Amino acid sequence: MNELPLIWPAPAKLNLLLHITGQREDGYHELQTVFQFLDYGDELQFQPRTDGRIQRAQDVAGVPAEEDLVVRAAKALQQSCGCEQGVDISLDKKLPMGAGLGGGSSDAATTLHALNRIWDCGLSSEALAEIGLKLGADVPVFVHGFAAFAEGIGEQLTPVELEQHWYLVVTPDIHVSTAAIFNDLELTRDCPAIKICGLRDSGWDNVCLPVVTKHYPKVAEALEMLGQYAEERMSGTGASVFAAFETEAEAKKIQVCLQDAGMPASWKSFIARGMNMSPLQKQLNNL
Repeated sequence: MNELPLIWPAPAKLNLLLHITGQREDGYHELQTVFQFLDYGDELQFQPRTDGRIQRAQDVAGVPAEEDLVVRAAKALQQSCGCEQGVDISLDKKLPMGAGLGGGSSDAATTLHALNRIWDCGLSSEALAEIGLKLGADVPVFVHGFAAFAEGIGEQLTPVELEQHWYLVVTPDIHVSTAAIFNDLELTRDCPAIKICGLRDSGWDNVCLPVVTKHYPKVAEALEMLGQYAEERMSGTGASVFAAFETEAEAKKIQVCLQDAGMPASWKSFIARGMNMSPLQKQLNNL
């Protein structure tokens, strides 16, 4: 086995479409969505401990340790494996929270994979995904690490091969509440179900967009600004919006145009390549 890495990637994702086909009795929504990873995201480091304690090396603003998905993932794995080891976790947080990029879920998935190796738990990806699902519906897709057509509450995954475009991602300086969006009475919940074979012919739209733009004007503003230069879309429940390009240079050109057009300095933007295998999975394959 190769030496374990010091730095573990937790990549962002985009929802290239998002449909809601119904709502279950337990309140969860039945979804159809397409996930693709980006070669950009958070980074984590793990320092093993022998006393069983799980600690963050730094606090995350507005997120108590007991609510931190990274800490919860470590404790869930520790309990599942009966592990007596602990860990100090350092997180380099590059992805904004509440941005629709899956940062917290990705951090949790990376924590599960990394500690599974560091603690020598020996669990399969399927077992890690089961643990992850209890933390959040998006965690399994990050655990498995392949671009996917997702159904159910987002946990039923079918691999898909997608064009690996360059993306310009813009995130206004707001935090969108996913729970508030999914609880909004105006949210469309009766989209006709699509089959994976009909993906390319379906509308690559996001049914959350009208509700999000109604309650979060900055998202509407970001979409309008980006839409002047490219086909604008929104990831998940926002706040991030994005556009696809054939080359990195094209994406960079539009990023400069947005800055010149007066995009607020408090908004974040980055350019990344779409990936059908996540950077985390690529790293795991090399171990």
